[in-house]
Amino acid sequence: MKKKKERDFQRSTPRGFSTSATKREIRVYDNNDTSTFIDRKRRMTLADLNFELPNESPTKVLSLRLPTSLLNRIKAYAGEHDVPYSAMIKMLLVEGMESKHRNVSRAGRR
Repeated sequence: MKKKKERDFQRSTPRGFSTSATKREIRVYDNNDTSTFIDRKRRMTLADLNFELPNESPTKVLSLRLPTSLLNRIKAYAGEHDVPYSAMIKMLLVEGMESKHRNVSRAGRR
């Protein structure tokens, strides 16, 4: 299980930062008191952090019925790639839509 956590950490490492540099930075904050950075008299907002929430929810809840055999195949495929099956379903949908879009674009150029 430790291997998986390490891999998840590497995925979340921002571009341009090495994993060891990020770990070292985290350890610095773990060992030092950062409460002096907080000014309790001034209320912080997301705008102060240059961060803005989207107006609409980025995802929608969907209820979908699939044949059991198809769902089992998706779960097996997702397991082979070490991806949650719900994420695999999203990836397959994106790939399918991109493929359809490419096919429509090619047909329009003829």
